[in-house]
Amino acid sequence: MARSALYETDFYAWAKEQAELLRAGKLTQADIDHIAEEIDSMGRTEKRELVSRLTILLLHLLKWRFQPTLRGRSWRLSIEGQRLDVEAHLSDNPSLKATLAEAIAQAYRRATIEVQRETGLDASVFPASCPWSFGEMMDAGFWPDSE
Repeated sequence: MARSALYETDFYAWAKEQAELLRAGKLTQADIDHIAEEIDSMGRTEKRELVSRLTILLLHLLKWRFQPTLRGRSWRLSIEGQRLDVEAHLSDNPSLKATLAEAIAQAYRRATIEVQRETGLDASVFPASCPWSFGEMMDAGFWPDSE
């Protein structure tokens, strides 16, 4: 009971205590249910981070594609930076590659909302689903041109 109370009142102290118990092999004393909950949460956080990075990348690719006269260094550097961040995140979490289709779909929906807010362009301007493959989005030589 005390372990659960500490989890609710002082997460940092609980985490330190649980880490010590696990390192000492004292599994019967560890708060296994909350540890499992936190591990699950960490996994969800990693996926959210991937979606967030992809959202920023897609936002700037959409602006690049649909506002060609406003292209500039800031957008280019944001695209380049996000490509590196997505690559690093997937390198650190390779199993997230299995979730790419879902993550791109989520990120694209978010990016189209944000791009409308930032540009004032109507939703009908943008494709209903992501027009680029993951490979294209990540390709350093890929810069979507106006069609």
